[in-house]
Amino acid sequence: MSSNRKLGRAPITAKGLSYDFYWISCPRVERIIRKHLEDVFEKDPGQAPGILRLFFHDCFSQGCDASIFLSGASGEQDTDENFGLRAEAIQTIENLRALVRKQCPRVVSCSDILVIAAREAVRQFGGPDFDVPLGRKDSKFFNKSSAANLPKPFFKTGELVKSFSDRNLDATDLVALSGAHTYGVSHCGSLFNRTTDTQPPIDPEFRNGLVGKCPDEDSPVPIDLDIRTPNKFDNMYYIDLLNQQGVFTSDQDLASDPRTREIVNQFASNQKLFFDKFANAFVKASQLQVLTGNDVNAEIRKTCFAPNDGFSSSSSSVLHEVVDSAGTNNI
Repeated sequence: MSSNRKLGRAPITAKGLSYDFYWISCPRVERIIRKHLEDVFEKDPGQAPGILRLFFHDCFSQGCDASIFLSGASGEQDTDENFGLRAEAIQTIENLRALVRKQCPRVVSCSDILVIAAREAVRQFGGPDFDVPLGRKDSKFFNKSSAANLPKPFFKTGELVKSFSDRNLDATDLVALSGAHTYGVSHCGSLFNRTTDTQPPIDPEFRNGLVGKCPDEDSPVPIDLDIRTPNKFDNMYYIDLLNQQGVFTSDQDLASDPRTREIVNQFASNQKLFFDKFANAFVKASQLQVLTGNDVNAEIRKTCFAPNDGFSSSSSSVLHEVVDSAGTNNI
């Protein structure tokens, strides 16, 4: 549980969002989510970074619209970029939707639930406490190819800066959001190049450890993203980078590139600054291509796993059978 003071509210840039959106229609929504996740995280701490990853992978694909939940294995989840998304974390968001629906009319979107849950995944593991603007609606469609928009773990800083800049996120946002790798695990396939490449630099002992756990790309051993405090949201990730112990190329290169090097140094020496910048960047990212108001492509889903009128993708109007998940489709 975070003992940090609540940070000030970051600016709202997306039309239709508000910090008080559910004040009348579902005033207890954040409390419901917070209390349920306290129980979930106590039993399965790994769901916290799993939920935070879901948030980023949803928002950085076709926007913060909960499209990542649609059509399961034949949707955005069935891509190389989304390999390893935790099924338990995905189900937790649907469980939260059902809990919220018992307390409120069908007014709270899956996309808003994911944003609140991702904030809690940070807050409840020692990270900053901050408000998030709400009022998103859920997309009726998914675009499987949109997963290609996600930054790759083997990207160098120049590619990352371009990817983030395309979303109106700057270098400080990039370094701050990369700090989400302060907890959680990865798979060998995403980091195997760190066992063979010499650039960006890698600590020899750390490299030997990776080689031992990842003799090949298919090794099933999970690798902690932060070797110092792998189960806590703090600034130790940046200490890792200064010691050339970044798990991903995309992480370690931040400590070398002149556009980001000083920001890494600042966050390594000042956790409060990191928390402030992370919260601000999180809120900015949570407003990417949101759907609000009367957008014809938006709705409040009856279940996070299917549009209300059935499955379809951006490239096909074929409807697929909707499977009733745990009897919650009509909740």
